[in-house]
Amino acid sequence: QGQLVESGGQLVQAGGSLRLSCAASGLTFSLYDLAWFRQAPGKEREFVATINWSGVRTNYADSVKGRFTITRDDAKNTAYLQMTSQRPEDTAIYYCKATLPAADRSCWGQGNQVAVSS
Repeated sequence: QGQLVESGGQLVQAGGSLRLSCAASGLTFSLYDLAWFRQAPGKEREFVATINWSGVRTNYADSVKGRFTITRDDAKNTAYLQMTSQRPEDTAIYYCKATLPAADRSCWGQGNQVAVSS
């Protein structure tokens, strides 16, 4: 079973930028699709962005499209979420998820807090 550890979350001002990292261990990182989700206080966890195993395909929630960018570095076993033009509504705990395509196998990170002040 793999392990994911998110980092980089902090308090930022509206309009600012932040990059989250998701470091993986115990799995063959290059075979996994990676995704970011977030959960705001009192709300359900929601999809933010995903990148497929080859890095060719990405997809974003409408709420972050054009502001957030998901990337991966297989040499470092790490995925990233670059966040720009941040808004107070981006405040949430951000989770990384790794999924092995066509297999019933996935794992989650423990989450990392991002707070955006107005």
